[in-house]
Amino acid sequence: MDFAPSHPSGGHSADSAEKRPILAIDVDGVISLFGFDSPPPPEVARWELIDGTPHLISIAAAERIRRLSGRFEPVWATGWQDRANDRLSLITGIGPLPVIEFDAHRKRQSGDAREPAAAAGTTEAHWKLGAIGEFCATRPLAWIDDSFDQSCFDWAAAREERGEPTLLVPTEPDLGFEEAQAAVVADWAASLASTGRSTTFGQRPDHLH
Repeated sequence: MDFAPSHPSGGHSADSAEKRPILAIDVDGVISLFGFDSPPPPEVARWELIDGTPHLISIAAAERIRRLSGRFEPVWATGWQDRANDRLSLITGIGPLPVIEFDAHRKRQSGDAREPAAAAGTTEAHWKLGAIGEFCATRPLAWIDDSFDQSCFDWAAAREERGEPTLLVPTEPDLGFEEAQAAVVADWAASLASTGRSTTFGQRPDHLH
């Protein structure tokens, strides 16, 4: 089966997309739930067999992400990479979306001593930081994930100090992306729009378009 392009337009022009903040979306622990004592009711999440493995997909989380898509340029930031489009778009109604390509980033960095530096107080920078930083450049970013570590919060603080709005949205893997979190993300985007900050930042590097 052919995978969707890594950077599809998503039905809008590149110019309009680049005026919106980026919404980086993890899958496991955000949309695909795990670690629960008992699963949520079927109106909240349903089981799907994906590549031979059962996944409990949060219908509610997917709806919240779709609701936010008008305020953001949503992108996949997940170890699923292109599989998120191929396996989840029909199930969730999300996408196809651009994909932050962690494997491609690692290949570009292989043999290069300039790997993303570890943040203060950590032994190793989070494995997603380099690729997400490269993809987003200076654009405002909201990132939804269930496995932030201290290096992520240090990285976000450094972006804020440079005038690059950054919102980290930690989820619990048994609950996923909740309504209260969606409200915070929507309010954050609205605050950027009201000050014009979402339209004043640079584009991604050419090789990432």
